[in-house]
Amino acid sequence: MRPITAIGFDADDTLWQNEQFYRLTEEQFAALLGDYAEGSHVSERLLEAEKRNLAHYGFGIKGFTLSMIETAIEITEGKVPAKTIAEILDIGRELLRHPVETLPHVEETLRALNGTYLLVLITKGDLFDQERKLAQSGLGDLFDAVEIVSDKSATTYRRIFSKVADGPDRAMMVGNSLKSDIVPAIAAGSYGVFIPHALTWVIEHVEAPTEAPRFRQIDHLGQLQDVLATITGE
Repeated sequence: MRPITAIGFDADDTLWQNEQFYRLTEEQFAALLGDYAEGSHVSERLLEAEKRNLAHYGFGIKGFTLSMIETAIEITEGKVPAKTIAEILDIGRELLRHPVETLPHVEETLRALNGTYLLVLITKGDLFDQERKLAQSGLGDLFDAVEIVSDKSATTYRRIFSKVADGPDRAMMVGNSLKSDIVPAIAAGSYGVFIPHALTWVIEHVEAPTEAPRFRQIDHLGQLQDVLATITGE
């Protein structure tokens, strides 16, 4: 029996660019509040609001936009003009329209693995936005299953890999977030392949499980086939 029959892939900042658009939006937001606070202070307060609101709004652009509005109200002590709120909503909507920029080696790697492994897209965030990005990426036909989840945990990976594949112990998860993609997948019994991204959101930072036998790290997705070859002996 082959040791790996299914591979899960994260989407944002693993298959296509994402965080860079949030950073640009955050810069626009800080500029809007420039009369009230320094940009660094605005960013700190926004991050605090995002952390508070994850349990209420989950991950994604809508929650980010609501956190910007909440931060604007707090920083201005309730005096934020309606015009500024409208501008925040505008930059939030613009974030929903950003183009999909596929990362290097993605399409050729997925095409090379398609048909040999069961490929599963496992991503968290806003349902409509993730569906939009997948459609615009042109990669949808390369996946055997798509799972858009509210959060990623060991339970999430056990459920998904048991439902669509041969269980977590014969699966691999690939992604740029140690906290969401790698650590919980390894805890579920899967292999975890970490691909660092320069702009990974600070909330997703944890220590790499370098001592875990099923942990791997590569520089880009083009190296994934080499990792698979060392594990499967093929």
